[in-house]
Amino acid sequence: MSSPRSRAVCRTTSSSLFTVKVASLRQTLKQTFGYSEFRPLQREIIEASLAGQDVFALLPTGGGKSLCFQLPALHRSGLTVVVSPLIALMKDQVDQLQAAGVAATFLNSTLSVAESRQRLRGLHQGEWKLLYVAPERLMLDNWKDNLAAWNVTGLAIDEAHCISEWGHDFRPEYRQIARLREMLPGVPVMALTATATERVREDIVELLGLRDPAVFTASFNRPNLFYRVVPKDGAVRQIADFVAKRSEESGIVYCATRATTERVAEALADRKISARPYHAGLNSDERATNQELFLRDEVRVICATIAFGMGINKPNVRWVIHHDLPKNIEGYYQETGRAGRDGLPSDCLLLFSAGDAAKQTHFIDEMSSPREKQIARDQLRQMLHYAETSSCRRVDLLGYFGEVVEEPNCGACDNCVEPRETYDGTVAAQKFLSCVWRIRQVSPFGVGLNHVVEVLTGADTDKIRRWKHNALSTYGIGKDVSRPEWAAVGRELLRLGLLAQTTGEYPQLEMTSEGLETLKSRRAVMLTKPIIVAKTKSRSRRSGEIECDELLFNRLRGLRKKLADERQVPAYIIFGDATLREMARRYPVALEEMAGISGVGERKLAEFGEAFCDEVANHLRTYPKLSISS
Repeated sequence: MSSPRSRAVCRTTSSSLFTVKVASLRQTLKQTFGYSEFRPLQREIIEASLAGQDVFALLPTGGGKSLCFQLPALHRSGLTVVVSPLIALMKDQVDQLQAAGVAATFLNSTLSVAESRQRLRGLHQGEWKLLYVAPERLMLDNWKDNLAAWNVTGLAIDEAHCISEWGHDFRPEYRQIARLREMLPGVPVMALTATATERVREDIVELLGLRDPAVFTASFNRPNLFYRVVPKDGAVRQIADFVAKRSEESGIVYCATRATTERVAEALADRKISARPYHAGLNSDERATNQELFLRDEVRVICATIAFGMGINKPNVRWVIHHDLPKNIEGYYQETGRAGRDGLPSDCLLLFSAGDAAKQTHFIDEMSSPREKQIARDQLRQMLHYAETSSCRRVDLLGYFGEVVEEPNCGACDNCVEPRETYDGTVAAQKFLSCVWRIRQVSPFGVGLNHVVEVLTGADTDKIRRWKHNALSTYGIGKDVSRPEWAAVGRELLRLGLLAQTTGEYPQLEMTSEGLETLKSRRAVMLTKPIIVAKTKSRSRRSGEIECDELLFNRLRGLRKKLADERQVPAYIIFGDATLREMARRYPVALEEMAGISGVGERKLAEFGEAFCDEVANHLRTYPKLSISS
């Protein structure tokens, strides 16, 4: 798929810093982080920040946002403060930085008084290059003096969409961050997020007080993710079957309610699949334990509400399943984005039921604010469109964020790989359009999609009797088809532009000029057959795939787990899956060979290189090298 090129919009600068620093930046990238090349826009963002500009960076999950503020911190004198919304995110990133030899720390409520004092002393003595902290802590009375004393030279706001009430995870405490501009007037600010609509982007720039920021927007495309939607039909069984075929992989099951997370986790455990729940109803110790077990690969599956996952930097999540229909596209994109952060192929499965949409509609109806209702209804319609579309899901998903993709076939979603069949739906379309027309002819008002479906299926409701819609010629002409099927036909006619839907608290169906012409001329209408459970097919090579010696890869994973357990850190802190796959592809048996592998920096080479070289050598004493195509 030819994805859109990354885009950058920023003011130009004549600073010689750009030309002087490039070689030095690359050296730090390789020596500290183990990478030979920057990801799209990383270098430009880093250069702008080091040149003293405020920066707004919109990079997809897995696009390398953290490096954009971590690497500049190593090229500045003084301290870089990173505002982060979650305790787990702070600890995770600090663990990774310390493993790479970077002086980083965090301050949050998990620390004892003695630990906090020790880290504060270190900050006053200039021992740290990066400090991770929650936004509310920065606003404590004594922090103004602290920040002034610590020689702060950089400020990064991670998950910056939390500052906007239009964002999918608004946090009021983020609004206080703007006060830091007054406390640190000369310090460049970097705001980063993985998902934000145009309105949210404008909020971030305004509410954080960014001054003439350099704005960088990368493509939202995640080519290594495979998107699939299947009808929900015994969800627990479907999930168990899916997970059973991936016995060595980690994944997340997102559920709409706490009760569902408990039920699914228990059902998977009954099938000998290691799974734990995660939701706000658990006490903090249990949540922390379940999350830590998942991060350390002791538990393969987390069944969670959307409270889980924001900022969790576990790169080897190989799949994400949505047990229930998400509320909006933005949240869905963010949640699926927790799969495949290491760039390796990963799967995103949505179990779809029209009943889920009905449940959400009921919850929306109970909202007290008309404005909130309208926003929620619009978001639900967009989500339904995504779930039921027969076109490329990637095109649909990226289009929500205003990104145009010229290639209509991504090769990495169910609709592109296994196109759904179409059928002559002229009769069904004529019945539906005719029903909309007849209702409008006898009523001074419009009606919603569900009411049209009830008329078609001959329902006996108070509204139908009161409005005399049971006297229409179209009343009951669709009794042979189920209500969900008629609702799907109606939504497809909306997508085809034959019907339109008004906005407002009670959306109404309206006939478009094209729909009226189709009705009068009896023009043929091709509809798409409903989604069915896809048959397993042999697949072509997927984006991000690294073919390797799988036996050696599993052996290296065992060594990684042993080393990680000894240090009480998640396995990916040692090396990521992509790095192990490169080892299992290139068979390094000497340190100089190991040094050339992506993800192996100087500190990790010195600490772990010999052990992994020995493991490769031991493997080769028993098994020959495989011939692996490039």
